[in-house]
Amino acid sequence: MSAESPTDPRERILAAAAELLAQGGSEAMSTRAVGAAAGVQAPTLYRLFGDKQGLIDAVVGYGFERYLAEKSSHAPGPDPVDDLRRGWDLHVEFGLTHPSFYVLMNGADRPRGAVEAAERANRMLTAMLERAARDGRLLVPVPMAAQMIRATALGVTLTLIAEPPATRDVALSVRTRETVLAAITGAPAPEVLTPAALAIALDAALPGEPAGFTAAETALLREWLNRLMGEGVSPAAG
Repeated sequence: MSAESPTDPRERILAAAAELLAQGGSEAMSTRAVGAAAGVQAPTLYRLFGDKQGLIDAVVGYGFERYLAEKSSHAPGPDPVDDLRRGWDLHVEFGLTHPSFYVLMNGADRPRGAVEAAERANRMLTAMLERAARDGRLLVPVPMAAQMIRATALGVTLTLIAEPPATRDVALSVRTRETVLAAITGAPAPEVLTPAALAIALDAALPGEPAGFTAAETALLREWLNRLMGEGVSPAAG
């Protein structure tokens, strides 16, 4: 996330602080460590940012700017619901790629920079939802739809961040995304006719002990269904 050899002292400090935050969390982002990594003296750091809290506010804004730039770089597509899918996927991807930033941005005591950047992100989400509303695609008012998306995307991302990468079920994001979009737009999930969706439906419809099946056959059937349910859902963007 750091800039490449920035010459401006402020940019060097922000790039160094972002790198330290990514590597070791906010505890690693001491003013002394940031100054050493940026090649500046303490007076320069304090003159530009005031104190450590000022630096934290600035570096969170620095990280969020890059996230917003990525979101803004995508021109609207023909389907506003697909744009919402892409926006959700970018949100989750950013959180998983930059977990220290994401947790700091969304903590109980969010830095001022995070609050301001979140407001900008919300305006972008609202604009996408207003476009969907103009196309007659929303089933709920825009403010409610925005709140539903923000709350669930935040919860999914924090849940995935908390999981070890080796056992992280990234398909959770796709399933939740499609459930929320179905609730606010009525759009059918793209996965509805996949083997995974059919396996989920069959698993839900089967009684605990299907008639005519032995215990071993039932266990094998459940194993096959679980494999289909786990393998058939892709985390790829819509």
